[in-house]
Amino acid sequence: MKFTGLKWIVVVGLVLAMAATGSMAGTLEDVRANGYLKAGVNGDLFGFGKPDEKGVWKGLDVDTARAIAAAVFGDANKVKYTPLTAKTRFTALQSGEIDVLTRNCTQTLGRDTALGLDFCQVNYYDGQGFLVPKKLGIKSAKELDGAAVCVLPGTTTEMNVADYFRANDMKMKAVVIENTAELAKAFFAGRCDCLTSDASQLAGTRAVAPKPDDYIILPEIISKEPLAPAVRHGDNKWKDIVNYAVLTLINAEEFGITSKNVDEMLKSKNPKIQRFLGVTPGNGKALGLDEKFAYNIIKQVGNYGEIFERNVGVKTSLGIERGLNALWTDGGLLYSAPFK
Repeated sequence: MKFTGLKWIVVVGLVLAMAATGSMAGTLEDVRANGYLKAGVNGDLFGFGKPDEKGVWKGLDVDTARAIAAAVFGDANKVKYTPLTAKTRFTALQSGEIDVLTRNCTQTLGRDTALGLDFCQVNYYDGQGFLVPKKLGIKSAKELDGAAVCVLPGTTTEMNVADYFRANDMKMKAVVIENTAELAKAFFAGRCDCLTSDASQLAGTRAVAPKPDDYIILPEIISKEPLAPAVRHGDNKWKDIVNYAVLTLINAEEFGITSKNVDEMLKSKNPKIQRFLGVTPGNGKALGLDEKFAYNIIKQVGNYGEIFERNVGVKTSLGIERGLNALWTDGGLLYSAPFK
């Protein structure tokens, strides 16, 4: 979800950001002093951030946090996860409660400027869609005139759907429920005709439905939602680390390096791979990390393709195709800056 009710949080956020200025300048040092990374995550979104039946955190955003921990500590498990709502996520980051926000969060101009946040490399390209019961016989969002629509309040999702209905001269009845899990329950109970959110979140919601096959995601995508980790504004060193942790996942896939072959790839004669994996030193020092930070990420977490496929890919219950989240060489948007 994408929180857009900025006014109530901007003033508080700026005060918190100014109060935290002292610690902001040294997030890496604070993280190391604590001995673990504090990551803000969704907590209830299957495929992106949710503990399993044994309490083990899993998901694409969780693995993003694990990659950052692997870069900093050489241990992907040194993470403390804090589940956050759409309304609490930004305040938690501004106040220093968390070190990084990896919670399906859309980068927007307002968040970049008004909330004192910096967004890093996008880890999932998304867009808003509609989930409906098959029994309604609806094939297109253009057939939703007069529908009751389940939506989270104070989000860009709420704004987007209102704009979409107005632009298409349709009417809707918003069913507004603040909690994501309760919103899904209301939809499955028939309190609304459709549920609107990021397409990835709709897939995650459908995956945990009582009968997933009873629901379809309509073909229309009505917005652009570049989801990316966020850090506090003003600490460029920490932003670089988070940014290149995500880029490591992408660059590894570009090179064909996986968690299974990374040890063998250490022997590569390719100078680009030697620099990337730390065989030739320099990149680690530039970031203030161990020279093997990229190796540690890939060995313990995998490359982007591995993370995508095990959490949300076509062989999971979400069944999401790579699409925009494929490498640029395969027609997607994923493209890594050079590691040199």
